[in-house]
Amino acid sequence: MLLDRSERSFPRVIIIGGGFGGVEVAKHLKDKEVEVLLIDRNNFHTFQPLLYQVATGTLAADAISFPIRKMFKSQQNFRFRMADVLKIDHQQKIVQTSVGDYDYDYLILATGATSNFFGNKQVEKYALPMKSIHEALNIRSYVLQNLEEAVLRKNYDDRERYLNFVVVGGGPTGVELSGAIAEIQLHMLKKDYPELSTHEMKVYLVEGTGKILGALSEKSSQDAARYLTELGVKVMLNTQVTGYDGNTITFSNGESIPTKTVIWGAGVMGQFPQGIADENIQRGNRIKTDGQCRADGMEDVYAVGDVAAMITEETPRGLPGVAPVAQQQGKYVARHILHRMNGQFIEDFKYFDKGSMATVGRNRAVVDMGNFHMKGFLAWATWMFVHLVSIFGFRNKLVTFVNWSIKFFTKNSGIRLIINKYKRPIIGEANVENYHS
Repeated sequence: MLLDRSERSFPRVIIIGGGFGGVEVAKHLKDKEVEVLLIDRNNFHTFQPLLYQVATGTLAADAISFPIRKMFKSQQNFRFRMADVLKIDHQQKIVQTSVGDYDYDYLILATGATSNFFGNKQVEKYALPMKSIHEALNIRSYVLQNLEEAVLRKNYDDRERYLNFVVVGGGPTGVELSGAIAEIQLHMLKKDYPELSTHEMKVYLVEGTGKILGALSEKSSQDAARYLTELGVKVMLNTQVTGYDGNTITFSNGESIPTKTVIWGAGVMGQFPQGIADENIQRGNRIKTDGQCRADGMEDVYAVGDVAAMITEETPRGLPGVAPVAQQQGKYVARHILHRMNGQFIEDFKYFDKGSMATVGRNRAVVDMGNFHMKGFLAWATWMFVHLVSIFGFRNKLVTFVNWSIKFFTKNSGIRLIINKYKRPIIGEANVENYHS
């Protein structure tokens, strides 16, 4: 429903996307003289750093999800609409959605990112992305389905495709996911599938550059590679994927691996509704912003998080696509809007990098904080603490802590359920979804 501006007491701030950035904007406008409307296709916030644990059965999906309405139940100036965002008309200052049109005074695009297959439609069709709860559950089901299929095959030649698991992309997602799958091989396979040998299951991590965890220090990269090797993961560096037909993945060096399971974490690209001018779109399908998070050429429109490309002299390629960037930008944009309303000046956004970390299975992790480096159990405990306190909701924190404790003492991931079987695309069937917020 389109509400006339004259009927409102306060300016309306519309936030598209309930991820880290969007949530921070809304939280920091609490009790301010603005009307906050958050629009998202889902009615929950997802703690994306732990998606890989849903994909590998350590956590249930609801342990890393939290209802948006419950999150803001005490915020009187907050409203939520679950809808698909169709188009932005920044000239008329209107957001068109599947449940009606809404006018705005200020608009924040916090729509996040999706998997980037770099134009390879064949890989896009058959590989499994992991950017949402739904996709993580697909991975969990499909990994288990392939293990069940392998049991039915009488010899290794028939089973090989079902027992080779290839993760593409050596960033934190790929490293953490491949390590978690390797732990399934080490600690769960023989218990649940006595017909299979642990030596038959193989996990590969494929990275196009010369190091994994490229954003971390050389020391962290080397330590993580060593940890993966100790877990039995075959790390393939300087290797580009050229194709995947659903049965065999091929590489630029001429090698190939027979596999039914390729999980894609090699790149991301921004996603946003129609209404953004082509000249505003930068590398990685991100929206160009100035140093104050404002989208170029779009009055009263901001972009934060993965969808934003803050191109400045200090950040010529934009800021990294990590949760702390989105959170800090969200806080900044809320302050910026309030300062503008009061006619006050605010300095450009400055990102404060608190450090980076990645876990590589039980008791193994790497942490970089400036020039300080940690590894092993201490880094792993630090990683667990940071992620545990960052999850929304006391229940989610408690459930996650209990699951982690059980896994630590038993070396056993407990959620190995195939609720909805994943059906692979067939030849000629599209596998590309349009964006809806």
